[in-house]
Amino acid sequence: MSAALPRSYLFVPGNRPERFEKAHAAGADAVILDLEDAVQPDEKSMALAAVLAAVSDGASRPAWARVNGSDTVWFDDDVVALASRPGVAGIVLPKAETREQIDAVLAHAHPGLSVLPIVETARGFANLSVLCAAPRVQRIVFGTLDFQIDLGIDGDAEELHPFRSQIVLASRLAGIGAPVDGVSTSITDADVIEADARRGRRFGFGGKLCIHPKQIDAVHRAYAWSEAEQAWARRVLAAVETSNGAAVAVDGKMVDMPVILKARRIVAGR
Repeated sequence: MSAALPRSYLFVPGNRPERFEKAHAAGADAVILDLEDAVQPDEKSMALAAVLAAVSDGASRPAWARVNGSDTVWFDDDVVALASRPGVAGIVLPKAETREQIDAVLAHAHPGLSVLPIVETARGFANLSVLCAAPRVQRIVFGTLDFQIDLGIDGDAEELHPFRSQIVLASRLAGIGAPVDGVSTSITDADVIEADARRGRRFGFGGKLCIHPKQIDAVHRAYAWSEAEQAWARRVLAAVETSNGAAVAVDGKMVDMPVILKARRIVAGR
């Protein structure tokens, strides 16, 4: 998968069109126009109209759209209206559990449309391999908050570690992009947000959902190699280059091929 996959996805409520332009200008790698959780039932139709208007003239700067769940009365209208629009980069599919849900989106998809299934239920997690293998699935999103509720889990740290690892493994086996971690509920505490994002990165995640523009910089810092890491990588590659094939150590640690590959990845900014 491309190294250019987004590190940050910023949600903006679909019923707040005055915020769409601000969301695009906030610095996130991708913007998600949200028709699901952020919109009350009596505003669903208005939100769809606003999102449709935004993407109809926004093909040069496409956005993602989170549609309502397939078990709602709004799903079909959302998918029919949006999946065929070139201004929609992809459909974010909540409560993803089955291949049939993805097929319902693809039935109306334009050629370049991608799908981001959100795994946020026990059934969705049990069907990870099916979701990962479905056509047009770019990567999996871990809906941590709803997942905790569905499984009766109290906590977002070690309580979710086994599930994060399995999502990363399933994504790798399917050859799709590194998954996207769920939101941080803290909006203003940059240290907490960055720590949350770094935890996801350590587990193999490639990006994170954001619910406020103030979270973006912290997420991007977490998914960038630090100056210390870059300096280490340069030392490793320099030592290897001058070793003439002999065994070499850097900072008192042996340098073997996995270490070299990591150093190359850091220097390349991937």
